Amino acid sequence: MALPEKAEKMVRKNSFPDWVPTVGAQTKPGNKTRYKANDYGASGDGITLNTAFIQAAIDDCASQGGGQVGFAPGVYLTGAIYLKSNVKLYLAKDVTLKAVNRLEEFPELPTRVAGIEMIWPSAIINVLNQKNVAITGEGVVDGDGKYLWDKYWEMRKSYEKQGLRWIVDYDCKRVRSLLVSESSDVTVSGLTFLRAGFWTIQLLYSSHCSVSGVTIRNNTEERGPSTDGIDVDSSHHILIENCDIDCNDDNICLKAGRDADGLRVKRPTEYVFIRNCTARQGAGLITCGSETSGDIRYIYCTESKALGTSAALRIKSAITRGGMVEFVYMNNIQADGVKYVFNCDMNWNPSYSYSTLPEGYKNKPSPPHWKILLQQVDKTQGLPRFKNIYLSDIRAENAETFINCVGMEQSVIRNVEMTDLDIQAKKIGTIRYTENFQIINGNLNIADE
Repeated sequence: MALPEKAEKMVRKNSFPDWVPTVGAQTKPGNKTRYKANDYGASGDGITLNTAFIQAAIDDCASQGGGQVGFAPGVYLTGAIYLKSNVKLYLAKDVTLKAVNRLEEFPELPTRVAGIEMIWPSAIINVLNQKNVAITGEGVVDGDGKYLWDKYWEMRKSYEKQGLRWIVDYDCKRVRSLLVSESSDVTVSGLTFLRAGFWTIQLLYSSHCSVSGVTIRNNTEERGPSTDGIDVDSSHHILIENCDIDCNDDNICLKAGRDADGLRVKRPTEYVFIRNCTARQGAGLITCGSETSGDIRYIYCTESKALGTSAALRIKSAITRGGMVEFVYMNNIQADGVKYVFNCDMNWNPSYSYSTLPEGYKNKPSPPHWKILLQQVDKTQGLPRFKNIYLSDIRAENAETFINCVGMEQSVIRNVEMTDLDIQAKKIGTIRYTENFQIINGNLNIADE
């Protein structure tokens, strides 16, 4: 099967698809009416718990038609806060919003985490079923998540001994830094996010959101597990630009649900435009999956860098996920010190990806989210499918492996085109179970060949 002519021309001419102008927030809240959380009792002393005071300012602002909520300089300890339509939360450069180290200050709510719908703690900042919201400024959102990282590692040691690696990430509830859910026209810009307890920014079931000029640093105090940078989760028409991300998992990740629950929900991630972003430590500048059940499509990344990242482009799934990953474009990418330039795996991390109840737990009561993950998926429905993946103008130095692109006999990876490459790597890697895989104008300098 030949590559679609339009896509082929687009990659070679480095032009953008026609949907790019439609992404991102279409409106922003005004700031003529200004409210200061300090006038409601908030104190930036780093000791006072300010949750109720900040929320009162947000609620008052929203009740008057919207505006901007700001702070005097300081460090503001807080639990979960909930933004409302037409409200801008503004953190100036000398303002830090810091999460309190008490999980009970983040009320549990129905949400989706790691591909399944379940009950989970609120984030530090929550935008739930709202429209026209902004979180901006040059200030800091500090998750102070080490107590949650320590909790996870202790639980994981115990769970692995019991054959429960697949469920520990769900049982160990941790706090996200920013959750945008079932919302539209949301802008996140300029802020620095530190030490997320779990994922940093999750855009869930949302549309027309912009994340711009954000810095994420989750490895400032040890290395936080599962501290993804930006997760676009069953959302569409998203703009991510000018971001700099250092984390301990996927840097920018496209997700669409896991296994039976993801196939039930069946909401895609689509129309995501990413430009001028830098990934440092982490699993992938761009990662599609492993939650692929609802389909991931029309993803375009350009003018970006992977510096010491595990992969520039990573596509991953499992044979219980199902779903399609297609029309993924990357061009004008610089990679230095990556493990893989392109890594594509349909059977990713089996000890995590496949849920099996140990004998000792059978016929015993189990939590609802255990039952969700243990639902069986038909073998045909569970096969993921990857096709129409285009990379152009890729420059890589000091890479360990150029490529690992391995499909399956039952699900061949189709239509991969890589053009205008300049690659320096130790190993060439593996290409297997693919159809119509092309490298055009590729300069490959492989040390071990």
